[in-house]
Amino acid sequence: MTARRVAGPALLGILILAIIVAWGGGAAPPTHGAAPAPVIHRLTVDGVIGPATARFIARAVRHAEDAGAEVLVIQLDTPGGLLKSTDDITKVLLNARVPVVVYIAPRGARAASAGVFITYAAHIAAMAPATHLGAATPVTLGQPSSPQQQQPSQQQDNERAMREKVTNDAVANLRAIANRRGRNADWAEQAVREAVSITEVDAIRLNVANLVAENFADLQRRLDGMTVTTDLGTKSLRTAQARVDDIEMDVTEQFLSLLSDPNIGFILMNVGILGILVELYNPGAILPGVVGGIALILGLASFAILQVNVAGLLLIAFAVLLFIADVKVPGHGVLTVGGIIAFIFGAILLTERTAPVLQISLHLILAVAVLMGAFFLFAVSAGVRAQKAPVRSGGERLVGALGVARSAIDPEGMVYVQGEMWSAVTDAGPIAAGQPVRVVSLEGLRVRVRPEPPART
Repeated sequence: MTARRVAGPALLGILILAIIVAWGGGAAPPTHGAAPAPVIHRLTVDGVIGPATARFIARAVRHAEDAGAEVLVIQLDTPGGLLKSTDDITKVLLNARVPVVVYIAPRGARAASAGVFITYAAHIAAMAPATHLGAATPVTLGQPSSPQQQQPSQQQDNERAMREKVTNDAVANLRAIANRRGRNADWAEQAVREAVSITEVDAIRLNVANLVAENFADLQRRLDGMTVTTDLGTKSLRTAQARVDDIEMDVTEQFLSLLSDPNIGFILMNVGILGILVELYNPGAILPGVVGGIALILGLASFAILQVNVAGLLLIAFAVLLFIADVKVPGHGVLTVGGIIAFIFGAILLTERTAPVLQISLHLILAVAVLMGAFFLFAVSAGVRAQKAPVRSGGERLVGALGVARSAIDPEGMVYVQGEMWSAVTDAGPIAAGQPVRVVSLEGLRVRVRPEPPART
């Protein structure tokens, strides 16, 4: 009996101990020191470098830093862009606290002009096969299109000095970036001064790029284990098994990107001009004026971003004045033709001082010029036809109309003309009731008539 009493509490204690072991003792050991799974943030830049691109990359860098991303990869394919936007991007990349990789891809892609600066500013530069980079000469001033295009000597000297100033500044900037990232500074200077370009093979040989990757998966494998130095210190990348999160442009960045396209700006400006003109010719329509005003402001904002030639804007404004004058003045279309010519030259001059990738398409210029000319020629011809057409409304339509005297007119009476009764007066002698009359003129609310001889049979 005593043994049973002792065994009972002992068994109960063993059971409680077993439960404790099963609940906590068998669990995995704590992993307080385990590192979180690595994440790669990736964004794609495909097209002209502008304010929208600079804002997009700056936001992506901040997001990657805040999220503790392993690395930020910028997949790049660009023909170049604005110098100011390029400077903004390189400043962000040089001060990034997250490792940044610029990957020129896919095959056939390029990093020209502004793309060279962005590639050099990255911690690691990678390229896909059959890609190239270079031709980083800044284009900020219009240059004569041929040796025969002569300019005053002072203007030539000023433009030459300005080109040298901008070029030397770009060279110094790119050499400083190259020295910071440990890349070939001499080739960088050649890319600016001589507009040279190289393929991915030569880029590796000349220490311009760090590696060549077939695709993004290959890039992940090659980046794994590489050492990168940021403002936070040295870091060994863990990318082989990292998750990839893509970053897309937000609505405001997409809107800015749209405005940065000179062709879009050109279309918006012309839509605005037509909308405002339609509102002026039809006061109270409201909708054309509102749409035209918004479109015109957006178009001018687009050209403000691109820093266009003011002479081009003035020529376009002069063309619009010629179009309006041809509607108001009987010029028989001559002013409209002159307006079309001024419009074409103005549109060409508008972006001729920017890089080729930022110039308005010549096909678009010709198409819009033809449409604008056709619109105003139609307006002119419609106005001429309206002037020559007989009056079909108002009291003036009664002049020359045939009617019937409903009462004797001597010298006043009543006549029936075009379905209406009118007070009438005559100075051609008495007119009997029922006699045909012809309206001579309209005098206020009374018509002056004369007797109409009966038709001969």
